[in-house]
Amino acid sequence: MYNKIDVVIMAGGLGKRLLPLTTQTPKPLLKVGLKPIIQHNIDLLASKGIKDITISVNYLSQQIIDYFNTNNKHQINFKYLKESKPLGTIGSLKLLKNIKKDFLLVMNADLLTNVNLDAFINEFKKKEGDVLIATIPYKVNIPHGVVETESGYVKGITEKPSYTYYSNAGIYIFKKEHIDFIPENTFFNATDLIELLLAKDKKIINYPILDYWLDIGNHKDFKKAQEDVKHLKL
Repeated sequence: MYNKIDVVIMAGGLGKRLLPLTTQTPKPLLKVGLKPIIQHNIDLLASKGIKDITISVNYLSQQIIDYFNTNNKHQINFKYLKESKPLGTIGSLKLLKNIKKDFLLVMNADLLTNVNLDAFINEFKKKEGDVLIATIPYKVNIPHGVVETESGYVKGITEKPSYTYYSNAGIYIFKKEHIDFIPENTFFNATDLIELLLAKDKKIINYPILDYWLDIGNHKDFKKAQEDVKHLKL
């Protein structure tokens, strides 16, 4: 299945919530442990034999390009999508030309994860979906009985229920033809594309990540990543 997938890493964000660390360094190049955040993701992809990776860049983009020009132990064939302005979490995919493979694996550069890529891709293949979204399950325990009502009348009471919600994990698989739905030169998020595809009755698959996953979005998460990486096999 990997030979049918192109990989795009989204690395163009400003990293404002990590200021001042990102004043002169793009967030993907901030080190977690001994290597940059984005390098952890490259290592994960390379462990599956992936040799062609496109990186979408904008803020301090030349630093990312220069880094991989001199740090390419896996001999990856890197290509770059250069945004002339911020295009959201997926808008830059419209810049892709001559997509040769059937599917796109898209992931954010600021994730620290050991997600099981084999299981992730096999789920997409098995369910024959149009899109697969990796999610993080969050269980919420309500400490009191929940009264269910309708039009002011009580319909039932559930004692101390638990609910599971799913948060977007920033890792996707799309069929390549879905890129056609992304508008030209427009700020456009992955969630915008998902909603558009849902409106077109496309089959969207949920893949709950049961492995380690952390979105390094702020100083608290960055500090947590520094501790977690000491105990993870990444």
